Amino acid sequence: MFLLAFVHALSLFQAIAAHESIQNILASLNPGLQFDTSLHNSESCKQTPPLFPKQSTLDQALEELFRTDKFKKQTANALSTIIRVPTVTNDDFLPVGQDSRWELFGDLHTELQLLFPLVFSSLKVTKINTYNLVFHWQGSNPSLKPVLTTAHQDVVPVEPSTLNQWKYPPFSGFYDGTWIWGRGSCDDKSDLISQLTSIQSLLEHGFLPIRTFVFAYGIDEESAGTQGAGKIAQYLEATYGRDGFAALVDEGYGFGIPYGGDILFAGPGTGEKGYLDVHVEVTTPGGHSSVPPRHTAIGILASVITTLESNPYPLDLSRTSTAFQQVECEATYGPLFPSSIRDLVNRVQHNDSAALVELARALVDLEGMRGRLYEALITTTQAVDLVTGGVKVNALPEKAEAVVNYRIAQESSVSAVQERFTSTILPVAQQHNLTLRAFGLVVHDGSSEGSVTLSTAWGNSLEPAPRTPTNLGSESDEETRPYELLMGTIKAALKASPEYSNKEVVVMPTLMFGNTDTASYWNLTKHIYRYGHFSEKAMYNGEHTVNEALNADALVEKIRFHTKWILNWDEAEF
Repeated sequence: MFLLAFVHALSLFQAIAAHESIQNILASLNPGLQFDTSLHNSESCKQTPPLFPKQSTLDQALEELFRTDKFKKQTANALSTIIRVPTVTNDDFLPVGQDSRWELFGDLHTELQLLFPLVFSSLKVTKINTYNLVFHWQGSNPSLKPVLTTAHQDVVPVEPSTLNQWKYPPFSGFYDGTWIWGRGSCDDKSDLISQLTSIQSLLEHGFLPIRTFVFAYGIDEESAGTQGAGKIAQYLEATYGRDGFAALVDEGYGFGIPYGGDILFAGPGTGEKGYLDVHVEVTTPGGHSSVPPRHTAIGILASVITTLESNPYPLDLSRTSTAFQQVECEATYGPLFPSSIRDLVNRVQHNDSAALVELARALVDLEGMRGRLYEALITTTQAVDLVTGGVKVNALPEKAEAVVNYRIAQESSVSAVQERFTSTILPVAQQHNLTLRAFGLVVHDGSSEGSVTLSTAWGNSLEPAPRTPTNLGSESDEETRPYELLMGTIKAALKASPEYSNKEVVVMPTLMFGNTDTASYWNLTKHIYRYGHFSEKAMYNGEHTVNEALNADALVEKIRFHTKWILNWDEAEF
């Protein structure tokens, strides 16, 4: 989520006047003032109240524990400990058993067992493909579907040239009393520590679950996913069956204040865009560069690239999309959401189809990064990220290559992107009399010796994720109860927080631009949520970058959420 600057003091005053915390004061000053009561709950973005565990004595005991400095220090030190085990994964890793670099995960398991002895002794621990960890916490009622909670053990590499830019060494795990420094502190070892700490804390307080809970930790989310979640998914489906879980929470977005006022927007990911890497190879005859053709292979590849970039994907916003649900919630509850766009959202809600087109354009036309983010939200994006060609300055290039990355909109598909790519560059191949081979088919038979070949790079393709049912739209109550439980749990965790207890909270569906380990888990449940329970200020400098660090208070907030997630599901009867 991104913050919106305060544009004018008067506008801010008028916007936050709708907030419940000052309604009574303003009304007493001016009885004629009218307030938008839809803020409390709107049919356009239905909200549920905080859901606190019924086991109030246990919940309160845990809250008292979480508020102690001793607990914060212990959990921070636990995260520091596993940061010091550099479980980096690279795209060039060979399978487990064929590459010694995986062995560091064994060292990580040793540290985890020392940190959480009660978890390892009380839960059934299964290792999949040697280093993936699956914890089974057996409940007393086998008729209830289990709940799956996940994280990943691996981290991205550190660029050697940036080492001197780190405030503390990237695998030091240094804790300065506020920040826990190091690679993986934000992504995703904090979720791993949070979940295991939640289990350990519940065990220490004598909690015995009614429902079965499963916790799964993969080893290569940051690379291929085939050695980690891909193997775990096969095991879980064989053990619990297709659609065998009531719900799943994995890493994902958190919460923030994108439209001013005093309202927190929490955005669990209820969908993911699809993914495709297209490899383009242009081949032409070689020769001496002193007698060149009018267009070299590199020049033709440049023409392919400029043709692609001159034909961006059209904006495509539908009422049923996760993107529209997100915008609908922002427009309904965001005090500083642009009023002109709010009016368009209202028109769309009243079945004004023309307003959908206007709304999409208005969102994209917002200034700066916000407009770019909305464009990425509602359309398929393409980015030319890799280009190679030529071997010597006086030799004509016989081959030039590029890789184009696509993040595919919910309404589209891998095949649709492949077809559009092919038809877009077909005129370039025809112009140069080149044979065009596209994804295994000959589309155009050229008369020259050269060719353009399109293929899926490294086999990297993924359809847009199935949409998780929410309580927005026409789904049945039964379909949306897991989402409502998540919504209530998020709100309860924030209301219980010393820092956020006075905030009003709106939970809204969001669309993930990237993909998580959940891409392997579609068969296990339709109720998949990608949610990290953290704020923008929880990270010192973001993830996957120099000076990755997590605020220790944010780690406690994660534990508060994960604990209530377990307790609320244990009390649910569906």
